[in-house]
Amino acid sequence: MKIYADNAATTRMSRAAINAMLPYMEEIYGNPSSVHSYGQKAKEALEDARVRAAKLLGCSPREITFTSGGSEADNQAIRSAAAIGARKGKKHIISTAFEHHAVLHTLDALKTEGFTVTLLDIREDGIITPEQVQAAIRPDTCLVSVMYANNEIGTIQPIPEIGKLCSESGVLLHTDAVQAFGSLPVNVETLRADLLSLSAHKFHGPKGVGLLYCRKGIPLTPVITGGAQERGKRAGTENIPGIMGMAAAMEEAAVAMEKNRAYVTKLRDRLIEGLSAIPHSILNGDAEKRLPGNVNFCFEGIEGESLLLMLDAKGIAASSGSACTAGSLDPSHVLLALGRPYELANSGLRLTINELNTAEEIDTIIAAVSESVETLRRLSPAWKDLTEGKREFLLK
Repeated sequence: MKIYADNAATTRMSRAAINAMLPYMEEIYGNPSSVHSYGQKAKEALEDARVRAAKLLGCSPREITFTSGGSEADNQAIRSAAAIGARKGKKHIISTAFEHHAVLHTLDALKTEGFTVTLLDIREDGIITPEQVQAAIRPDTCLVSVMYANNEIGTIQPIPEIGKLCSESGVLLHTDAVQAFGSLPVNVETLRADLLSLSAHKFHGPKGVGLLYCRKGIPLTPVITGGAQERGKRAGTENIPGIMGMAAAMEEAAVAMEKNRAYVTKLRDRLIEGLSAIPHSILNGDAEKRLPGNVNFCFEGIEGESLLLMLDAKGIAASSGSACTAGSLDPSHVLLALGRPYELANSGLRLTINELNTAEEIDTIIAAVSESVETLRRLSPAWKDLTEGKREFLLK
């Protein structure tokens, strides 16, 4: 049995999204900037998709800019807010220690340009509080950037409350909602977000396309310059097939959200219960205030990368809490921010499921993870030291 449990990384494209794209590859393939009929038909499709996306997000079509995905949208949102702040003499930005690297690396770049960045510490439950944000806001704060739902541990942040206090303080709020759309309601007015990022391939749309919502009156700074596409806010010929696929996927996800969320939450809780039975294991992040399809565990005495490879050999696609960078195995920055010790953070396993998974698959995953953890512990010198009392267990 082949089981895909890495939907936070990417999802299988839906038939609706594929069908929506095909005409714009085979028939309506003009450049939307061209004045002839081929181009104008493509432009009509582009604006139709913008209207449909805006309706789902509760905003004006003119507040939507299409991008290549969530990373570009994050970059443009943060750099635009920074540019606005700099013009006002405000060069302080607040974010969190467990944001996506598209946010963190952009903030690192801004620090070299004279900005000061405050990264809020993460509580053990993986939730940022409005009080933390309020305490960090200064007279020179120009932006708060907090993700709606974490991409690794799935914890849901109180964005509406953070948005309210940002509005009252005259500070812009950006939220990376890449993992949230399709699982949680995403309405920009309810969230009180000034800027919001989405990526199509996280909700059964195509890769390489996303969008940035920017509230009317907030000028965007282009991060890609060249032509005057997207009203001069993002140069480059628009990916019409991808944009049409994203619009179809957005509509499909919105219609099915409540039904899918109820179904997937039951599978998630079943998976959490099964993995919690493994000795010396721990769920990362709050058990309830998390995305319906996200399960993230640490298992003491093993390495996450080895577990990931063993699961792959059993036909299960998952994600490790570690990333191989330049030949060295580094623990997840999210798990470290959560307060997990290095050796425990190095054992992380992320399983992300959706409505295409079944209860039978969940039971298979539980059995496979349990068996693999047991095997790896038998081979682990660190586990031997723990069981022989040479080291103390971190997890009881």
